[in-house]
Amino acid sequence: MLAAADLPAIIQGGMGAAVSSWRLASAVSRTGQLGVVSGVALDVILARRLQDGDPGGHVRRALSAFPNQDMAQRALTRLFIDGGRPEGAPYAPIAHLTAQPHRATMELVVLGGFVEVWLAKEEHAGLVGINCLEKIQLSTPGTLLGAMIAGVDVVLMGAGIPREIPRTLDALAATAVVHFPIDVEGADSDRFTLDLDAHDLVGPSLPPLVRPVFLAIISSHVLAAFLARDEEVRPDGFVVEAPPAGGHNAPPRKVVIDDDGEMVFGPRDEPDLGKIAAIGLPFWLAGAAGTPEALLEARAAGAMGVQVGTDFALCVESGLDPAIRERLVAGIADGTLHVRTDPLASPTGFPFKVAQLDDTMSDDAVYADRPRLCDLGFLRTPFLKEGDTVGYRCAAEPEHMYIRKHGELESTVDRKCICNGLTAAVGMAQTRKDGYTEVPIVTLGSDTVGPRLLAAAHPGGWTAEQVVAWLLDA
Repeated sequence: MLAAADLPAIIQGGMGAAVSSWRLASAVSRTGQLGVVSGVALDVILARRLQDGDPGGHVRRALSAFPNQDMAQRALTRLFIDGGRPEGAPYAPIAHLTAQPHRATMELVVLGGFVEVWLAKEEHAGLVGINCLEKIQLSTPGTLLGAMIAGVDVVLMGAGIPREIPRTLDALAATAVVHFPIDVEGADSDRFTLDLDAHDLVGPSLPPLVRPVFLAIISSHVLAAFLARDEEVRPDGFVVEAPPAGGHNAPPRKVVIDDDGEMVFGPRDEPDLGKIAAIGLPFWLAGAAGTPEALLEARAAGAMGVQVGTDFALCVESGLDPAIRERLVAGIADGTLHVRTDPLASPTGFPFKVAQLDDTMSDDAVYADRPRLCDLGFLRTPFLKEGDTVGYRCAAEPEHMYIRKHGELESTVDRKCICNGLTAAVGMAQTRKDGYTEVPIVTLGSDTVGPRLLAAAHPGGWTAEQVVAWLLDA
């Protein structure tokens, strides 16, 4: 059985919503390193690919391999548009995730996890992982089930304390009913659960499932020690993220905001690698880790290797819209691109790294022009309502709706719709009935040394294989 110590030196970051797409993960895996698909919003990604006509037939090919063909056919009948949507037509909405989802909703979540991993693993023997966010709890059990049906090798999770994942993976591998605890503001811990019965959902065609390796993405030795102390929540290893890592970051120990409104990290926010190494589990370093020298330094510190995001996010197999990728690379090459640690952008309350690009959501004028709307809802916060039921609110939704749900007005200031922004960044922007088209938000790591060197060596763009070869050259 695969163990964390068997994993390779380079782990490709699981970025955005389909930035780390199956194409990128497949390309990295074929080099012998760990390719990783993003597990974020895979039900929406699947639905929109089908509504765009499934160019190349990749989604339909993957769905034809799903063990329950009735379930796959229901999704195709509902969502596939031969030739794609008419120009300017909105994507059909899909139901928000809840702690008690409709069966069709959960089926789409499972299929999304399956399709992305199955395509990433197609026609090669390399290892493939999936990266999920702890903050998006409502999709976690279904996404992991779909990924495990497709044979995922590794699960990675950060943006919170992923204490329930080892138990969940054990239960899924045993095809036991999963009772996944949901954090509900105002309710006692573990009071509410999302329940998933794989046999009931997939039926008798459910194949035997193999438990994947689990790597917890952490930023401090304190969290590493907490997770490692109990066998039931102990991961198989860690990815240790330093503050320059992209996407959501753990907040600094002492909150300091500079004159530009940017969150500042200090020496106390750097992970104590000696204490993490002393725990005895394999670990990889992330954040400013995308150079050959960083790989050597990680190994010298006792790490197995590195997790690399930005180098891969900007390679040609990345899911980023090519026009956005070219602008990012140009800005890195000439030194004009700034990646800001925004303390307010994400409705989760976590700091979020945002690349500053005109005509994206980082532009104040563009942000001000967007009608506030929460129609995807992945980053909504469950809260306890009167009557002992669960409600859902998002700090990026219209202010009056948030306040009506007993949220505080100050929590809505400068919050951005990360869900719509990330799907727009990969060419799947929603078009509203009034003609408004969602604008991208782009996240990268704040350290751009690796991409700058790669851009100098490969001015026409670089591949995932070239990234791996360069990193291993040392």
